[in-house]
Amino acid sequence: MVAATQAEAAYVPAALPVLITGIGKTAAATAVARALASYGDLGGLELVNIGTAGALHDHHEGLHEPGVVLNHDINADAIRALGYDPQERLRCGSGETVLATGDVFVTDPVVRTRLAAQADLVDMEGYAVVYAAQQFGVPVRLVKHVSDRADETALDWPAMVDHSAQALGAWLAESLK
Repeated sequence: MVAATQAEAAYVPAALPVLITGIGKTAAATAVARALASYGDLGGLELVNIGTAGALHDHHEGLHEPGVVLNHDINADAIRALGYDPQERLRCGSGETVLATGDVFVTDPVVRTRLAAQADLVDMEGYAVVYAAQQFGVPVRLVKHVSDRADETALDWPAMVDHSAQALGAWLAESLK
C-alpha cells in the first residue's frame, strides 16, 4: 500500500505493508522510487495507492479506481512544442475515471472548474506514484475516496480524512483477501 499520510492509511489491515510518502508529487515519486529500488526482484509486485481526493463534479462521491491519471500543473503544450513528450496523461487501469494530480491543494472554484473540464477527481500524489511505478515496470492501482468538493470546504480535510480512511481500509480488507 502507498499513501501520502498516515491519516489516510489508518485503517489499512495490519498484514499489509504501507509506504507513507508525504504530501505532493515530489515526495511521492521519491518515496516510491526509493522503495522499488530497494527490492531485489519486482516480479509479482503490484502497488496500490490509496488516498483521499477532491471531487471536481458534484455527483462524485465514495470510492473510485481511476483508470487515467494526469499531471495537471505541467505546461504540457509548451513542452510538446519544444519537441518532448511530457507524458502528462498515463493509463493505470481499465476504468474511465480520470484523476488530476498536482501540487496545488485545490480550494479555488476557478481552478476546480478548469480541472473539471478534463478530470473527475483531484489529488496531490496519484500521478507521481503511477509514473514512478511505471518507470520500474510495476503495475499500480489507484483507489481514491472523495473527501471533499475541491472547494473552500477542502480546508476541512483534517476533519474528513478519518471517514475516507475507514472506507479505504474496508475496501482493502474486502478486495485484497
